[in-house]
Amino acid sequence: MVDRTMRGVYPILAMPFDDDSRIDVEDLQREVEYLIDAGVHGVGVAMASEVYKLSESERDLATTTVVEQARRRVQVVINTGGPGTDLAVKYSQRAQELGADAVMAIPPAGAASVAVREYFRRISDAIDVPIFIQDIASGTVPPPLAVQIARESENACYAKVEVSPTAPRVAQAKDLGGDDLVIFGGAGGNFFVEELRRGSVGTMPAAAIPEVFRDVWDLYQDGRDEEATRKFRRYIPLLQTLGQGQGIANYLTKEVLRLRGVFKTANVRHPGVKPDELTYRELASQVEGLELSAYRAT
Repeated sequence: MVDRTMRGVYPILAMPFDDDSRIDVEDLQREVEYLIDAGVHGVGVAMASEVYKLSESERDLATTTVVEQARRRVQVVINTGGPGTDLAVKYSQRAQELGADAVMAIPPAGAASVAVREYFRRISDAIDVPIFIQDIASGTVPPPLAVQIARESENACYAKVEVSPTAPRVAQAKDLGGDDLVIFGGAGGNFFVEELRRGSVGTMPAAAIPEVFRDVWDLYQDGRDEEATRKFRRYIPLLQTLGQGQGIANYLTKEVLRLRGVFKTANVRHPGVKPDELTYRELASQVEGLELSAYRAT
């Protein structure tokens, strides 16, 4: 029976690179510890990890590093989508082999709904771990299609909703899917509380402020909706700064991690829109104003 119990805060790791554009394994290990120390329920390697810029051997290195560092203390989700079904199946089987607790896949861009259903069916048939159906602008999976996939493919039982506006999309997926589809929010977590109110059971934000998402999650689970909302609103300007698109977002998220003592550098692989110095100063001012503490490993 596939695991349908995943809940909570599952940040997507930023991928640290050294000055020679190699994966910085030490920083990646430290980032996993930083997230676990913040109380997250799981971690992921996905688009915000620049996974699409990694070679197959680098995918293996990243997955192995994260799985081994997590040591079953939290669950690990690996993005295994590909432009072709065979490639996605291969990535998914490899992620499972290396110890991932779940995989996540975006359908090929422009694929017809019948092809998208077959894509997830083949992945589901090839592995034993759960699959997150990722719904993003470049590969949309509308709620009716996501529910149909979940009912046809046993392992494809989670959906990460990221197409704006996310809140009504979460509500529709919950209404149509009932217990057949377990829903997480995404898109940087900007509408975390609104998504929870409409039936999501978790979120997959960036890795910059995991303790905030965990605190808000706890407040909401305790029935303190208004307090959760007030706390979260304080961080929305920072989340908006970080959520300006994958190119610049990668730089800015890594800069927050550098400012907090998790990363040594904020290097991003090309292509990506590099922020100017004013943007970096503005970001540093936001981090200082929010009194985000430096990371001290426990």
